[in-house]
Amino acid sequence: MQTIKVKNPILRGFNPDPNILRVKERYYIIVSSFEWLPGIRVYESKNLVNWSHTTDILTTQVSLQGNPTNGSIWAPQISYADGLFYLVYTDVKSAGRPFKDVHNYLITASEITGPWSEPIYLNSNGFDPSLFHDLETGKKWLVNELWDYRLDTPNKSSGIVLQEYDAEKKKLDGPIYKIFAGTELAKTEAPHLYFRNGYYYLMTAEGGTGRGHSVTVCLAKNITGPYELDPGFPMLTASDKPASTLQCTGYGSLVQTPSGRWYMTYLCTRPLNGAAILGRETAIQEVYWTSDDWLRLKDSQTTPMEEIMIETNEEVQQEKDHQFMDTFEGELKKNWNAGRILPNADWCDTKCRPSMCRSGRRIYAGTHWLPIVYNRWSHPISFSTRKDLYDGKLVTSILLICIRNHFASRLPTESFKNCIYW
Repeated sequence: MQTIKVKNPILRGFNPDPNILRVKERYYIIVSSFEWLPGIRVYESKNLVNWSHTTDILTTQVSLQGNPTNGSIWAPQISYADGLFYLVYTDVKSAGRPFKDVHNYLITASEITGPWSEPIYLNSNGFDPSLFHDLETGKKWLVNELWDYRLDTPNKSSGIVLQEYDAEKKKLDGPIYKIFAGTELAKTEAPHLYFRNGYYYLMTAEGGTGRGHSVTVCLAKNITGPYELDPGFPMLTASDKPASTLQCTGYGSLVQTPSGRWYMTYLCTRPLNGAAILGRETAIQEVYWTSDDWLRLKDSQTTPMEEIMIETNEEVQQEKDHQFMDTFEGELKKNWNAGRILPNADWCDTKCRPSMCRSGRRIYAGTHWLPIVYNRWSHPISFSTRKDLYDGKLVTSILLICIRNHFASRLPTESFKNCIYW
């Protein structure tokens, strides 16, 4: 076995809400895609060190037109049982307080590359669904965050609920159990269930997705509870560590290696002058079980670590970030994404002339209905591109979208005088 030094984040740039799975000798991480298609990017690894973009899952199964910015596909979770991959996710149709119009779905496939089934509707009482296959009983259980719509409740994430999933009927069935109300950190979400050494473990995120983001763990002898809170909670947080490079750490999920080691993936940010310009990224850290059956980070108490060691059975080094170039010869490369609708000939033309991609739909980029730009989930901070501005129309607009922010240049066609930038 080799021990390799790895630098976090392992998935840089916009790769939020990571969920990890091992099937035989392969590891998979999936991440939220929000309003960008194709949805749910899948990364694959043989060693937990180097990851490659293998496929995208939600391509034709969803309609995101009209969904709000930062809505759509939230917090997917993937599992494997009965010879099938099971994937659950939330489709967020509106997110204005106090209401959240959210719908949870399940899709399945025999291979990670698909084809994937049509979505099976699950529920709409909250977000962040996670499916647990109980090998002790043969049952399947769905957990998700429970949203509180009442106007007088400041903490809208009111806890975690559990309900059995009937695989034959393809629907949730039986009573709903509220198994965890959360802690004083509030905003309890992102639940995942695990079973080990006679205990059911509930891992959640708390404290919101900002600087207070944390990972909390509870355990119970019965899956329906009662759950006992880890006395040393939270098990991971950067909320009291302003000097840490990795901030906003939370949303954990676990994987066990064939040799018996345990690792946890989690989301993080790397603020620059107080702003996380690359969005939420994916990190990994080794964890272990104490003699009294609680989960702890290896070598760091509750601190997220930028540099860690990973055990692997092959001689390998962490690959450096690769440069990306697309000369738009034929089809778009898979690195690109589009807002709410996949590129098609109606608004995306890579064949209009050599080494050019023409996009547009005569509509403002802020609309929730039709896209006019692509998005590459990018980690480099510097880039270059060439644009052909003039199209014979009165006004041409160009917008550069960087996760949450955009910069627009308006260029009047009159000799391109009086160019305005904002």
